Amino acid sequence: MNSRADDDQKASPLSVSTTDVTTEASMSDPLADNQPTEQSSMTEQAADASADEYVPRQITANDLEGSLDDAYAASMVVVDDGQMVHGTVVRVDRDEVLVDIGYKSEGVIPARELSIRNDVDPGELVSIGDQVEALVLQKEDKEGRLLLSKKRAQYERAWGTIEAIKERDGVVEGPVIEVVKGGLIVDIGLRGFLPASLVELRRVRDLQPYIGRSIEAKIIELDKNRNNVVLSRRAYLEETQKEQRENFLTNLTPGEIRTGVVSSVVNFGAFVDLGGMDGLIHVSELSWKHVDHPGSVVSVGDEVTVQVLEVDLDRERISLSLKATQQDPWQEFASTHQVGELVYGRVTKLVPFGAFVQVGEGIEGLVHISEMSAHHIDLPEQVVTPGEELWVKIIDIDLQRRRISLSIKQAAEGGVVAQEYQEHFGEHAFDDEGNYIGPSEVDPDVEQAWAEYYAELEGDEPAKSEAGDESA
Repeated sequence: MNSRADDDQKASPLSVSTTDVTTEASMSDPLADNQPTEQSSMTEQAADASADEYVPRQITANDLEGSLDDAYAASMVVVDDGQMVHGTVVRVDRDEVLVDIGYKSEGVIPARELSIRNDVDPGELVSIGDQVEALVLQKEDKEGRLLLSKKRAQYERAWGTIEAIKERDGVVEGPVIEVVKGGLIVDIGLRGFLPASLVELRRVRDLQPYIGRSIEAKIIELDKNRNNVVLSRRAYLEETQKEQRENFLTNLTPGEIRTGVVSSVVNFGAFVDLGGMDGLIHVSELSWKHVDHPGSVVSVGDEVTVQVLEVDLDRERISLSLKATQQDPWQEFASTHQVGELVYGRVTKLVPFGAFVQVGEGIEGLVHISEMSAHHIDLPEQVVTPGEELWVKIIDIDLQRRRISLSIKQAAEGGVVAQEYQEHFGEHAFDDEGNYIGPSEVDPDVEQAWAEYYAELEGDEPAKSEAGDESA
């Protein structure tokens, strides 16, 4: 009996009950509670096993082998100068931003390395918790800090994208961030320069309103070595508006009247915005009178009514006329005067074959030397001098060639005076048939009337005649 009891006591350390196996399994396996069926099976197997068959769980590896420093080093990110890294913003100061990239120390992005924009508050660009990409400028500076640049990372990424866009002749888009000498700076991931002459279809003088405005543009020059990117919004507008221009030109018919605004004045004419495209009024089409400079007729911003003269679809050019919408002074003269009438004029120029006499606003007629006097003369100055005022008779009107032939010697023979002079000087100077008979003596009122008449033609204030002064 004692021997059997002793044997039982010796065997007890190796004896395992069903409860013991279950407890051990639960402690050794954290997933035991989630696997009741498998655990129950294991318990039954353990209960059936004899004490001699039980084998304790063996430890196959030591989880605490190695130092803590080695474990930390194994989990730390390895970085090199020029490497692109990603991290989380953990602190934002006025002059720098701290970023956790998993390195042994937090990376520092100086304010100047945050953006291509100048003098920007870091708090306006990033916030705590933001995920950012940065380029390693220096693995360890003299203060032992890891220096990063978000701007350089953005720059490197942008170059690849922009080169691809340039290759396929695509379009870039970004906000205007600065006005500089000669143009604008556009944020397209890097600093793109947009010359003032390429901002719109026509040159813009005030660039300030473009600040903050997002614009689209074409890349016309790209040089990474010089960090040079030149943009053209005008090229983009021309491309996108090509169909619109074609439709505009197709619907524009020569001879039609359009209203527009003068957009620019140049030496050879004036450009007019017709609401879709600009057309040119050549200096010769600005006025029926001689024009020394277009600026004497129109100014930028003037609203004008013009006639379409020509539409060149191939060159996309429109020719306009301002004078075509105004009354032709030659047509007006021809409609109010007729051959045989007497008109009063002023000698403007002498030529070997006669003299030119102005008989209306912008209207000059020629008195041939043979029509200057009843007797033979060799030179026009034998009869008239420049500036002299005199009566002449209309002997021919060629409206198509815009020529009027006049005669001094036939005027001396008398004739019907043009209606405009009868109304101006009064009926007492003409007979019942309209022939000019004039006063028997110098009439101060008549002299004053002539002065007023020519003052109206020249746009000056009427001057009192000497006779009028004397009578006063």
